[in-house]
Amino acid sequence: MPPTLDTHFARSAFPAFSVPALENRPFFENAGGSYACSTVIDRLERFYREHKVQPFGPFPTSAEAGRLMDEGRARLAALLNVSEEELSIGPSTSQNTYVLSCALARDLRPGDEIIVTNQDHEANSGCWRRLAEHGAVVHEWKIDPQTGLLDIAGLETLLGPRTRLVAFPHCSNIVGQFNDVARICGLVHDAGALAVVDGVSCAPHGLPDIAATGADVYLFSTYKTYGPHQGIMVVRRKLLERLPNQGHWFNKSHPDKRLVPAGPDHAQVAALAGIADYWDMLHAHHFGETETPAPQKSRNVTALFRAHERRLMEPLLEFLANHGEARLIGTATPEERAPTIALDTRRHPAEVAQDLAELGIMAGAGDFYAVRTLQALGIDPERGVLRLSFVHYTTEEEIDQLIAALDTAL
Repeated sequence: MPPTLDTHFARSAFPAFSVPALENRPFFENAGGSYACSTVIDRLERFYREHKVQPFGPFPTSAEAGRLMDEGRARLAALLNVSEEELSIGPSTSQNTYVLSCALARDLRPGDEIIVTNQDHEANSGCWRRLAEHGAVVHEWKIDPQTGLLDIAGLETLLGPRTRLVAFPHCSNIVGQFNDVARICGLVHDAGALAVVDGVSCAPHGLPDIAATGADVYLFSTYKTYGPHQGIMVVRRKLLERLPNQGHWFNKSHPDKRLVPAGPDHAQVAALAGIADYWDMLHAHHFGETETPAPQKSRNVTALFRAHERRLMEPLLEFLANHGEARLIGTATPEERAPTIALDTRRHPAEVAQDLAELGIMAGAGDFYAVRTLQALGIDPERGVLRLSFVHYTTEEEIDQLIAALDTAL
């Protein structure tokens, strides 16, 4: 039998749960950013206290600063099952995607086709749509207006000999659907195109094995995976080698700097190792102290997260499916979705969120940068939706509190 996630152990790694202002206030806006774990916070603080100098220099403090940065990059890359050189670190996923689109724009010819979805966060849609200004023909892979889901048959009708790139989410930050990334990337590659995957809403529920996805580019944000506020962009080597340099001209021979116009915060790069520390802690606690390769360790931890989150989703989705005051966006099947649950509420979503706050529940309302998704679902983006999002450190008791509060607030 696979182990069950020990939520008490997981929560012990998050200082937020012992902060008086946050105690006994269940946090259901994790899709906007998770709590940071203590291993990340400790590394960040230690770097600022002891190593805040220009790194990679000849004197000991500088050399150690560089070593800590290298450790952060190497250990995160190992968990993602990619090489360190394929990892670009920027200030945010939106910035990383924008830089990537600028690089790829120089490789486009008039009439080349780009496919985007209306299920995406704007970061993985808007920059590609703007390439129409460079002569690209942009096609939209549309969601079902009732369910919000993407049908692969819809993509197959859009793929053609002029398709150069397909951008789509691993998981929508509104619909919550886990898309079949490996299958989609296979179809994209069969058409001779590139697959750019937005993993921001998927990675908090388990770091992806990027090699297994088949993605040419995979992006996510570490402030949603219990770490510092940075954007991670993995660009596979074959593509990276042919992209025009976007960094300083003298850095063009360094793969990890080609798509980084400005250097990221040194301390935050070093603190990325704290995410790996946390994964190590979880793995050792649940599976024992073994010399498990990092990619398998990541898969094991992901399985823990997903099983726990599915179990917690069941009573919440059942409650919402039978509630006449809110429309659930996406599927009500826990196995097919992330615990990012958006509701089109009869009352104004902002009012419901305010009432939940007064009942001790932290949740969000708005468009969450998914304006096109809401429009396709027939929802006024100005009104938005109520979003309830949780991760592995959420407890059964907190789900019970949320359901009781929703019953009042809706």
